[in-house]
Amino acid sequence: MKLSSLAAKALLLAVAGLLYISAARAAHTDTVETFSAVMNKKIKAVVITPEGYDGKKEYPVVYLLHGYSDSYSGWVKKATGVQDAADRYNMLIVCPDGGYSSWYWNSPVDPAFQYETYVAKELVTWVDGRYKTIRNRKGRAITGLSMGGHGALYLALRHQDVFGAAGSMSGGVDIRPFPNNWDMAKRLGTYAEQPGRWEANTVINMLHLLTPNALALVIDCGTEDFFYKVNEQLHAQLLYRNIPHDYYTRPGAHNWAYWTGAVQHQLLFMHNFFKTKV
Repeated sequence: MKLSSLAAKALLLAVAGLLYISAARAAHTDTVETFSAVMNKKIKAVVITPEGYDGKKEYPVVYLLHGYSDSYSGWVKKATGVQDAADRYNMLIVCPDGGYSSWYWNSPVDPAFQYETYVAKELVTWVDGRYKTIRNRKGRAITGLSMGGHGALYLALRHQDVFGAAGSMSGGVDIRPFPNNWDMAKRLGTYAEQPGRWEANTVINMLHLLTPNALALVIDCGTEDFFYKVNEQLHAQLLYRNIPHDYYTRPGAHNWAYWTGAVQHQLLFMHNFFKTKV
């Protein structure tokens, strides 16, 4: 069957559009299998390498953490534009599996949940051993959403020798108002029985670990989010302690519509951090 001139032109435009989209998304996305010695198990992760990655030039890395009940594939399946950002900013993006409810702690209750050690030590060592990366804190950043926003700040505060920049999107930055939620009691024990653990492992109580400019920090939360109030309080505490940070709020709830936009601002912030010469 012959195509009309108009149909032929439409087909050519469609093919050109597909080729453009393909070229625009040249980043390579791999699902890899890592091993955690501390938990004695294999753990998957997504690694996004930018167009032109050839194993010669050293690249910065952003570790991008998922939220409660999600997995390593959440960011690439549910948020558009993450792969594009790897190309745009010439960075590696690593999306680890943090367990459905680890909160990225080393649980004192459950030896099967030792995700602080896994992400901040074992995974970083694995990535640096298999990819051409900048192998110091000036070339590493970490951010995440919800449980992962808490996790990113928690890990960066406790491992400032590993990460130079940290961010949080809609993060659970103070866990204490939510003692019955998201399996946190399974990781720490109940708040009623183990108040010391909850007080010591909530991000807002860890700011004493920071000195001004020790970490580049970016925090955001939607104004309709149930974590909005605790993020406002974290922002106030950082201001009180004279800790420089970027803080953004805008209309939005605890959902992928918000995070799809938020991650672009976070990755731009990390890119600008990587460009600084300090």
